[in-house]
Amino acid sequence: MTELSGAWSISEVVEFFDRTAVPLRLACNTPSGRLWMVSLWYLFEDDTLCCATGANADIVRLLRNDSTVAFEVSTNDPPYSGVRGNGTASVEQDPEKDLLRELLGRYLGGTDSRLARELLSDGRTEVTVRIEPDRLHSWDFTARMGDTS
Repeated sequence: MTELSGAWSISEVVEFFDRTAVPLRLACNTPSGRLWMVSLWYLFEDDTLCCATGANADIVRLLRNDSTVAFEVSTNDPPYSGVRGNGTASVEQDPEKDLLRELLGRYLGGTDSRLARELLSDGRTEVTVRIEPDRLHSWDFTARMGDTS
């Protein structure tokens, strides 16, 4: 069961994840005990944050070594709001690039761009990073920053 705290109910957190198309910031541990952070496109489905990346990305190797993660999805413009948390990540192959295609639609409006063609090329192997949240904490500064937008 995911621990929930902060400004929003779980349904409000899910609605925020669904409407907010900014990259998720994902932090993990390196073998030397240092922290590493990347930004990845995401979808929230079945109580899981799902991200796509290349199979050869550093984050894939790091997560296979230590699956403990922290993450944040937050707005980039005032009034700020968002969700942060921690959990466990797993990596699985996505040979048909199904998640990537879905994310290209969400973030770029489809697959008709140079970037999309590059990411979908036959020479690129794709994986899905699934984050099972242990804790979600939401914040919403709309009330105190409402006049800044």
